[in-house]
Amino acid sequence: MSKPYELLKEHFGKLARLNHAVTFLQWDQLVMMPPGGNHSRSNSIAELSAMHHELLSSTYLAELLENCLQQECDDETRRSLFEMSRVHQQALCIPSDLVKAKSLAGSLCEHGWRKQRKDNDWDSFLLNFREVVNLSRQEAMARQSAASDRHKTPYDALLDLYCTGDSSELIEQIFVELKAELPGLVKQISESQTAETAVFHGPFSTSAQKKLNQKLMGYLGFNFNQGRLDESNHPFSTGDRGDHRITTRFRRSDFLDALQATAHETGHASYEAGLPSKWEGLPIGSSRNMCIHESQSLLFEKHLFLSKAFLSFFTKSIHEYLPQTSETSREHIWSACSQVRPSYIRVEADEVSYPLHVILRFEIESKLINGELEAADIPEAWDDSMKNYLGLSTKGNYTDGCLQDIHWTDGSFGYFPSYTLGAVNSAQLFAAIKRTHPNWNERLGQGDVTFVHDWLKDTIWSKASSMDSQEIIEQATGEGTNPGWFLAHLKERYLDQE
Repeated sequence: MSKPYELLKEHFGKLARLNHAVTFLQWDQLVMMPPGGNHSRSNSIAELSAMHHELLSSTYLAELLENCLQQECDDETRRSLFEMSRVHQQALCIPSDLVKAKSLAGSLCEHGWRKQRKDNDWDSFLLNFREVVNLSRQEAMARQSAASDRHKTPYDALLDLYCTGDSSELIEQIFVELKAELPGLVKQISESQTAETAVFHGPFSTSAQKKLNQKLMGYLGFNFNQGRLDESNHPFSTGDRGDHRITTRFRRSDFLDALQATAHETGHASYEAGLPSKWEGLPIGSSRNMCIHESQSLLFEKHLFLSKAFLSFFTKSIHEYLPQTSETSREHIWSACSQVRPSYIRVEADEVSYPLHVILRFEIESKLINGELEAADIPEAWDDSMKNYLGLSTKGNYTDGCLQDIHWTDGSFGYFPSYTLGAVNSAQLFAAIKRTHPNWNERLGQGDVTFVHDWLKDTIWSKASSMDSQEIIEQATGEGTNPGWFLAHLKERYLDQE
């Protein structure tokens, strides 16, 4: 190993340690910190973030990279250098004045959005949002230019921040197949579901629910020596290889939302825990992208926890920790988790209709960033797509329409597709697991998920960012992302019931 490469590893080690500090300061800010600490904590995070950016964009790093790239090296080192160069270039390609301007515009837009959504006030929101779109377009063009011929459109350059390696062209091909079947499936399934949704008689204490959720995490393979569960307003997972922080949200009237969120976040944490130690702190050792990350969380939530076999096993624990549910069967619980209905709100949508919410947003934001749609035209485009895909109109209803998400307020364009790419990938991966382990149903019925962990560690987690996402999916399943597996999963789960 050359000395310049060792110096590079040392440099990225410093970056990783700074990122570690910021990560856990942010976790504490959201979970534990008293409100009075917000000002000083924000200043500390900003200072550390500035140091991180300075190190990542430094001429010292550029010189080390240039030196190493001119030397002969093995394939693994070459890939590591590629990932180092990629993140370095991402830090360099946006002028600092644009970064500051976008941050300010996003902060103003997000702050205003919180009241404007409640007030159904699109016109006031638009005043701030136009500038966010303008600056996001500038960022997209700057990133596209810096990446030479790697991105065909400006939108692809923003998409690459979240769905690294997956182009808008690929995503559009996948979404076309989903659009052809999902509206009909939503209608067919919703009309076939005549059973009433189960009603649970609480209240269910937060302390009992927390113990139940920790029990679920344990069954799903979570290591409590390297992580913990806490409560927050919105469920999330954060941390690094050796320290995983999961939060969930408890409702005294319903215990299922927390369980599903906890299973979901346990999937995210398991992916991070399974990343290879030999690449710790290096870009090559990071999770590949949000499409792969979301595939892991959805696999744990939809294919493990909500499998009828595992749910039958876990129902005993539900009865143990929540005695009020002793008369509630697995069938009642599963029915409550599997109702399919067209809905206005993305985060409340079921597994079948959810991708249509994402496709709508992908189509609008890609046109918006590529200059094919203006911000003022979003409500009409939104309403047209909602009617076409879900049979619902949002005309004049901005609160439940184009103002419902926070993502666009700060210019996070390109994030939405990862949700549905993750769902498609998770179904495809789980189908491969079932082929490899024909006794999967029996093992899940015994609460055994070790074979899933072993398979994912071998095929997904151990690859980290050493391969492109489509290469990872192909070597794991025999083909690139194929929406047919997701559609087959939906039909089997909701139409071919026992």
